Amino acid sequence: MEGRISTSILLCLVLSGVGAIVVDIPKDEYEYARGDNITLPCTFTTTVTPKSVTITWKSQGAEFHAKSDTVITYFYPDGEIEVGTKYQGRASLDADVSKGKGDLKLSSITLADNKTFECTVLIPRDAQGITADSASLVVLVAPSTPTCTIQGKAEYGQDITLKCLSAEGSPPPTYKWVSRDTNNMPRALDPRTTDQGGILSLYNISKDTSGYYICTSSNKIRSATCNITLTVMPPSMNIGSTAGIIGAVAAVLIVLVIIIYCCCCRKKNKDEEYAMGLHEDEFHDKEQTTNGERRHIDGQEEILSNDAPNVKSAADRSDRNERDYDDRSDRYEERSERDYDDRRSDYDDRRSDYKDRRSDYDDRRSDYKDRRSDYDDRRSDYKDRRSDYDDRRSDYDDRRSDYSDRRDKNSDRYDDKRRYDDRRDHRLDDDRYDDRDRPPVPALKPPRKDYKD
Repeated sequence: MEGRISTSILLCLVLSGVGAIVVDIPKDEYEYARGDNITLPCTFTTTVTPKSVTITWKSQGAEFHAKSDTVITYFYPDGEIEVGTKYQGRASLDADVSKGKGDLKLSSITLADNKTFECTVLIPRDAQGITADSASLVVLVAPSTPTCTIQGKAEYGQDITLKCLSAEGSPPPTYKWVSRDTNNMPRALDPRTTDQGGILSLYNISKDTSGYYICTSSNKIRSATCNITLTVMPPSMNIGSTAGIIGAVAAVLIVLVIIIYCCCCRKKNKDEEYAMGLHEDEFHDKEQTTNGERRHIDGQEEILSNDAPNVKSAADRSDRNERDYDDRSDRYEERSERDYDDRRSDYDDRRSDYKDRRSDYDDRRSDYKDRRSDYDDRRSDYKDRRSDYDDRRSDYDDRRSDYSDRRDKNSDRYDDKRRYDDRRDHRLDDDRYDDRDRPPVPALKPPRKDYKD
């Protein structure tokens, strides 16, 4: 549209015979993907033969009061080119004055190149007309995966906000929230809910608000999504209140433990005092006997007998018992106060002596282990000697068997001798045997006694 208007203005100026320049960029907006090498066209016409021409490209951001930066400047006919600091190595100019061309070339465009670029042509003696034209460059970038967050406490009756934001995207992405219940079924958002610029506001939430929330970030290139799980819980106690309650309970428990400990210590002390003092002198001042035995009361000796005429009455004995009990109580209290420190010191000494005995016990236990090891060695040696004894006993049994065999032989010889004597006696009776010719009778040896087993 603007190109047609410029052409109409040029024709009017030519027809009117007035010299004028017209600079034109064919389109108002150019879209390219990030990283592309692009060319922004710029043409100009003039009614004079130019002797010098200056072509300048500038860029300006979309921010309010943004400062313009010089991209590149071309001087004709010298052919000199000046490139701005921000565009060094990326910007160049395809210029042909005779054809009225001054195209800008940019390499590896980025999101920072989302700006408005202006082409200006200056020709001496031809300053009338349209000396500049501009166009917007849109670098297309797909939206990055958005981030979903929750702001506020997910508790009954609270107001919370769900936010969705993509770190990059050109043109700027649009955001849309959808909701699903806990069974992952689609549902409509509450009428009071607002969804604007990726911010979903939920008011007076309840258990029914729980579910899955999905945000979609999209532009003309493509889209990306993120999701968040919302679980609405009953109101929780304040952390400070909870900590205070816990601290109070702990303090009460500590006080109870201290009280119980003090009571136990007091009872233990009383038991120790009773055990140390009462059994020692309870009946020291009073020794009561019967049947003529002696009894000492308050330092005086009294002899009692069942037959004595001056036996005390029951009332006198009761009074005396009460006085004795009071005296013993007073002496017991004095003795308890006086001997408590001594018993405490003696308790510490016994405790120290207990540690010494425990140490000595450990030493004796170690010595016992050594003796036990020596005992096992001696027992093993005893088994060896017992085995040798069994061998000797077996040999003894063999010798005894041999002795029994020899004894049987001797018994046979003795029987033969007996038969010989009988025959001799028989000859003497018959007078056929001369005593002088009788051989000497060998002396009989007494039989050996058997060895006891």
